Amino acid sequence: MKVHHLNCGTMRSPGGRLLDGQPGLARRSSMVAHCLLLETPDSLVLVDTGFGTHAVADPDGWLGRGFRVMTGAKPSYEDSAVAQIRALGLDPADVRHIVMTHLDVDHAGGLADFPQAVVHVSAEERKAASAPHGFAEKTRYGAAQFAHSPLWSTYPDAGEQWFGFDAVRPLRGLPPEILLVPLAGHTLGHSGVAVDTGEGWLLHAGDSYFFHGQLNPVRPECPPGLRLLQRLNEMDRRQRLSNEERLRTLAHDHGDEVTVFSSHSPVELRALRR
Repeated sequence: MKVHHLNCGTMRSPGGRLLDGQPGLARRSSMVAHCLLLETPDSLVLVDTGFGTHAVADPDGWLGRGFRVMTGAKPSYEDSAVAQIRALGLDPADVRHIVMTHLDVDHAGGLADFPQAVVHVSAEERKAASAPHGFAEKTRYGAAQFAHSPLWSTYPDAGEQWFGFDAVRPLRGLPPEILLVPLAGHTLGHSGVAVDTGEGWLLHAGDSYFFHGQLNPVRPECPPGLRLLQRLNEMDRRQRLSNEERLRTLAHDHGDEVTVFSSHSPVELRALRR
């Protein structure tokens, strides 16, 4: 299976090293929306979709003004999954499946660009996005992003074991090399997506953690601004911290078999592109 690592949404929030750990405060930080494009024998598969093309024309309306201001989101057509698929010489119409870590606006913004695709997501996440409760859920999900009535395929938090995690297998219509791994906490239905490349596993951990240093088994670290951002956006702190620890253990004990990465680290994206 051929895997492409895409940045489908650039974020440049003020705060410098408070958010990305790099030197300097009087500058904008750098974050990405790390998505995967998988070339399977039958179709193209996306893991998350980033901002999407609609965000280019109407960033405040599509992503929400609060999100755009907080993250310094910079939607561009060149960053969209559609544009990057075309740049690879592939046809966006061949994207027949999308596997979602969760449905926050910066992850689900591109769903409307692929109305023909089946969208695989945890049942709990689909429930939360369709009937959000409280301020946190009502602001994180963009109703306009689902107005095209996506072709949902939902899954309970149950399944076979995978490196000590519960995994849903199989995903309907997809090869058994692609798994949905429950990782609740950031949202109640948040998941990871595991992909067997034939040369080892990739685990897209979504927003289970934000900073590459959080996987350090000896001294986990995260810039204070990102730590605060995680706290503000978590739905279940106990589960989030528990799953972060489990991911840290997985990366340490099985790093030769599984490469773990998150959605927003430019450091991890650069490393995997190499």
